[in-house]
Amino acid sequence: MSNNNKIGWRFDNTYSKLPNSMLTKLPPTPVKAPELIVLNHSLSKMLGLDFTDVSDKNLASIFSGNLLPEGSDTIAQAYAGHQFGHFTLLGDGRAIIIGEHLSRNNKRFDIQFKGSGKTPYSRNGDGRAALGPMLREYIISEAMFGLGIPTTRSLAVVKTGEKVIRENALDGAVLTRVAESHIRVGTFQYTVIAEDKRDLKTLFDYTIDRHYPNIKDSKTPAIDLLKIVIEKQSKLIVDWMRVGFIHGVMNTDNMTISGETIDYGPCAFMDTYDPETVFSSIDENGRYAFFNQPGIAKWNLARFAECLVPLIAEDKNTGIKIATEIVNSFSEIYTKNWFEMMRNKLGLLGKETKDEKLIMDLLTWMHKNKADYTNTFCFLMNQNLEKNKIYDNQSFIAWEKQWQERLKTNNNSPEKSLKLMRLNNPLVIPRNHKVEEALESANSGDLNPAKNLLKILEKPYEGGKEVNKYQSPAPPSDKIYKTFCGT
Repeated sequence: MSNNNKIGWRFDNTYSKLPNSMLTKLPPTPVKAPELIVLNHSLSKMLGLDFTDVSDKNLASIFSGNLLPEGSDTIAQAYAGHQFGHFTLLGDGRAIIIGEHLSRNNKRFDIQFKGSGKTPYSRNGDGRAALGPMLREYIISEAMFGLGIPTTRSLAVVKTGEKVIRENALDGAVLTRVAESHIRVGTFQYTVIAEDKRDLKTLFDYTIDRHYPNIKDSKTPAIDLLKIVIEKQSKLIVDWMRVGFIHGVMNTDNMTISGETIDYGPCAFMDTYDPETVFSSIDENGRYAFFNQPGIAKWNLARFAECLVPLIAEDKNTGIKIATEIVNSFSEIYTKNWFEMMRNKLGLLGKETKDEKLIMDLLTWMHKNKADYTNTFCFLMNQNLEKNKIYDNQSFIAWEKQWQERLKTNNNSPEKSLKLMRLNNPLVIPRNHKVEEALESANSGDLNPAKNLLKILEKPYEGGKEVNKYQSPAPPSDKIYKTFCGT
């Protein structure tokens, strides 16, 4: 492609050199009439890519897979996974990594098309995606980035000019996803059952080289990797809990070794505080409910540890014993991180013995009184929300008095507390009804609501005139909000 150098693509593809058992080389399936819907200019800049002189027509061709950049090496990755606890062989059924791009500071990123056609791993799927779910991933992943939470990101969405058949005929689309890598717990699970027993060691060495070269010379690299991933995942789940995010499909193929949030299928944000909140239409038993996320993360990490046992110790029983002890440390690490996060949300400096009760009493009150999770912390920060009578409740006023007393300890000041709270409590989240409004309008050809929402979500910790209309939870309704995988 002649304008490759002008755009700034710098492909240096390494995963595609791994054994053929771990991937399949194939191009994306061309689409009929690509049309650019949205391009992420701030992400482009961060990647060192310049699309200013590229026409929308050419951009649509690039991000649909019709016109591949020079240096790309297109692959679908193989992986396995426990889906709702059941093990199955998987792989990129509708996604193709076009290559690994190096940014200006030589940071490596996978550039992946989602909805790019059938692969050998598609099973019964058509390999395509619909506009609504691809825009949802774009909006939520960029919102997560704005919230300061490790995440894959979205570079572009292109309509394909073709229909995909789900329950109805929907506009087809391709999302361009950017990730530090797409190596998952499920990728390791796949190599463990591979015919070639060397695949596990190959993937392990590759992962260390790519993500954690600082442990390359360690005498116990497998133990070190397990500990790093546990720490990263603990912090990630704490971040999800901080903002009321519910992933919805925490299968082992959706847990990355890099510690990024990946796969925004039936995800959503909690309005009313209820630990048992589930939005996903397929999560009938609440396996991935809000309060279950830490336990599921530990379960997934145990599956990762099982894969590493042969690399932890030559003797299997010794390996299992060491891996079990490390995985069991997750609960303590998570609990410590969670309480620290909750103290930050409440502007508490230092640690006091009564902190745990203060925190739990607030959450219990919120649950009992159906308080909005995000807006309760906004209220405590004196943000200009519409006056809600719920906070005139006597038990809340009594709790608030105890909180105010606690704030005075450890050389604290109102300014210090507020600063800490403002760093940890978003004023705005992607409210589910606002996301749905944006998607509905986009499906009807109006992208303005989506663009306005994205603008607000860029700086969720800052106030402003426009923020107020995005802060209110959904109007009361008898209809229970449900999300779908969007496959």
